[in-house]
Amino acid sequence: MTKNRPIGMFDSGLGGLTVMQQLVKTLPHENIVYYGDTARLPYGGKSRETIIRYSIENAIFLIEKNIKVLVVACNTATSQALDKMQQIFGLPVIGVIDPGAEHAVETSSHGRIAVLGTRGTIQSEAYQKAILQRSPNAFILPIACPLFVPLVEEGCIDHPATRMLVREYLMPLKDQNIDTILLGCTHYPLLKNLIREEVGEHISIIDSATSCAEKVAVLLDEMNIRKASTPPLYQYYVSDDPHKFQILGSSFLGMSIKGVETKQ
Repeated sequence: MTKNRPIGMFDSGLGGLTVMQQLVKTLPHENIVYYGDTARLPYGGKSRETIIRYSIENAIFLIEKNIKVLVVACNTATSQALDKMQQIFGLPVIGVIDPGAEHAVETSSHGRIAVLGTRGTIQSEAYQKAILQRSPNAFILPIACPLFVPLVEEGCIDHPATRMLVREYLMPLKDQNIDTILLGCTHYPLLKNLIREEVGEHISIIDSATSCAEKVAVLLDEMNIRKASTPPLYQYYVSDDPHKFQILGSSFLGMSIKGVETKQ
């Protein structure tokens, strides 16, 4: 039965679990298969061709799990490979950029938005284009933060080096009258408190996870494939180091992770 088939989602590592956390809140009965490509992270500094290849391989792995919807829970993969995956796969493929851009535009009071992302996401200009489509007069300040992902993946959420990097990366915000910061990477919500300490309370900080989850919910209802109120099943796969994923992943997901398997 289609309704009972799982939602598939992938990320370069742990970051996509912040999207899964919102999916679990929004769609508490849905089965989910999560794949973290931990052996090949981070994606942000790799070429477009490599990211497309990785993304297609990840999608095929999940489609073989008989999923009903694919969520690309990685901003870099969304920015570089979403269009390609939507063209070649015969099921709905949802990314995180459009929902995040829409949320940023709705939140911004004066249309002055900073986008933090990996080098690949920022260079793709995917967020910039998505924001300008919705708010043509918006001022956008894109900032690449390439070291955030490896620090988060190592669990260095509150490390002095991370605090120093947050301060350095956010220097361009000064005197720009930014009213909204869009966290354009699924790893970055784990650094939200540090970013908040640096920029103060007057700037809104948003990520795309909640908006993405809401978009998936609308899609399931439109297609009449939302699962009935039976207990969910969560499956986790990685390409390297399942033990580390299990330990650190709990802080991303907000609940314990059990039974992490290595992709064969």
